[in-house]
Amino acid sequence: MVEGALEVCRFPLRRAVTATTRDPRPGEEAGRDYHFWPRKRFEEAIAGGELLEYAVVHGMDYYGTPRTEVDGARLAGFGVLLVIDVQGAAAVRRLYPGDHRSVFLDVPNLGELERRLRGRNTETEERIARRLATAAQEMARAGEFDLRVVNAHLPDAVQELARIIDDEFATRGFTPCSTN
Repeated sequence: MVEGALEVCRFPLRRAVTATTRDPRPGEEAGRDYHFWPRKRFEEAIAGGELLEYAVVHGMDYYGTPRTEVDGARLAGFGVLLVIDVQGAAAVRRLYPGDHRSVFLDVPNLGELERRLRGRNTETEERIARRLATAAQEMARAGEFDLRVVNAHLPDAVQELARIIDDEFATRGFTPCSTN
């Protein structure tokens, strides 16, 4: 079994842990939520080709997916769930044409996103403004994705994502809890 592998939606699925240069938020754990890397380490990973995809997000911090989070799991027959932005998704589409399913996870509107960001009490006014500007740009690119899920009510959005994952595994010939 691949370390960190999860059986989600009854199928072998592993979430890739993204690397970032931003500071951890309260409750986040290194290696579980993100790999929190100093900028120098991240730039070394870029130079060394260690990242599947990466970008500067919100004009401030690097985010990217280490290849080690994806390659071993794929070779072992696991599906890999990437939680990435529109730039990362574009890179994955180029790297794995026809071997992925992309879902744009959306909010009902920017006002709701602002309410959620403010409710966290973890963001400065500057960061909130940057995130809202970035979100508006990303929402304009939702059409680049295969599917779109609007997270108006979290349990409904989770159920819809689970259905999408189940359908994708079934389309690829997997049976529940198989690793073929």
